[in-house]
Amino acid sequence: MNELELKYGCNPNQKPSRIFMADGSELPIRVLRGKPGYINFLDAFNGWQLVRELKKATGLPAATSFKHVSPAGAAIGLPLTKTLADIYWVGDLDWENLSPLACAYARARGADRMSSFGDFIALSDVCDADTASLIRREVSDGIIAPGFTDEALEILAQKKKGNYNVIEIDPEYVPDPIERKQVFGITFEQGRQELAIDDEMISHIVTKASSLTPEAKRDMKIALIILKYTQSNSVCYVKDGQAIGIGAGQQSRIHCTRLAGQKADNWYLRQSPEVLGLPFLDGIGRAERDNAIDVYIGDEYMDVLSDGAWEKIFKEKPSVFTREAKRAWLDTMTGVTLGSDAFFPFSDNVERARKSGVCYIAEPGGSVRDEDVIACCDKYGIVMAFTGIRLFHH
Repeated sequence: MNELELKYGCNPNQKPSRIFMADGSELPIRVLRGKPGYINFLDAFNGWQLVRELKKATGLPAATSFKHVSPAGAAIGLPLTKTLADIYWVGDLDWENLSPLACAYARARGADRMSSFGDFIALSDVCDADTASLIRREVSDGIIAPGFTDEALEILAQKKKGNYNVIEIDPEYVPDPIERKQVFGITFEQGRQELAIDDEMISHIVTKASSLTPEAKRDMKIALIILKYTQSNSVCYVKDGQAIGIGAGQQSRIHCTRLAGQKADNWYLRQSPEVLGLPFLDGIGRAERDNAIDVYIGDEYMDVLSDGAWEKIFKEKPSVFTREAKRAWLDTMTGVTLGSDAFFPFSDNVERARKSGVCYIAEPGGSVRDEDVIACCDKYGIVMAFTGIRLFHH
């Protein structure tokens, strides 16, 4: 199959729409179920590149949850803790015995569940029954993977009355080293971003603190790989092998850092006793719980705690999670790694990152204020590596 007709483009009025191989070769994918659209394929192909590279860099299965051509979350297949299982809504399952691939997806989906609602999933490995069972429970548009077990396909066939988008990609497919796209009828051409993210890239430590644990090296590489496939400007916070906050598509670097930092904070606040102990009504769905938690830990908490509102969500009225209590909890977060796709122009990025437990930073360097940024890292004992490489993606 050389081409595939799509229902429409980015929007319903954009017709005709298709994907095709300009050189006349076969498409490297098979649509096993559903009818993926234009944006679905953009998410699928970007997500597949990301997880393929994460697997290559770490040796572990990887998963990503994509929305609007940027990852909402991405992770490798490390085991879950009981707390993570609970905040990712898999605590009711045999979570201790989930496959590594299923753990990777639980982490990718759970990093920012609000943004992952209606995601397109990419998996580095053949989708197994464990992973398919997690996906069946979530609101999702589709999945791309190098294969599916028979049991996994049977499980996924139960989503959307059999119309859930399931794409199989040839893992041996290698694209042309030159890529092209059109904007306003004009063709752009460039060499593909094939830069390997490895230990050498993060070896240039510029701060007084210089010790990188194996886990910090791993998380630095994960952050940089995620940034390769995130719409720029972008900043990514990573902890324990998974993204916990991604700030994408912001014009200002500090806004990327703040956005990603707030998401990282929300991820950690969900692990607090105040949130884990919320007395939800029986029958409240995962999406409704996610929405309620997001409001509860935010500044507009009275939207779910006011009389007439809380009764629709909780068995009893929760106490206010005060700003002071939230800050005290966040101050216990540490060991976080931050990656940036371009240099920090001001030290305010480091100041903001520190508030979300960042101990390690990887960024290109090259700003006229590099010395100020380094001095700010030194003030807090943060280890920073200059990669010398920008990772813009558009």
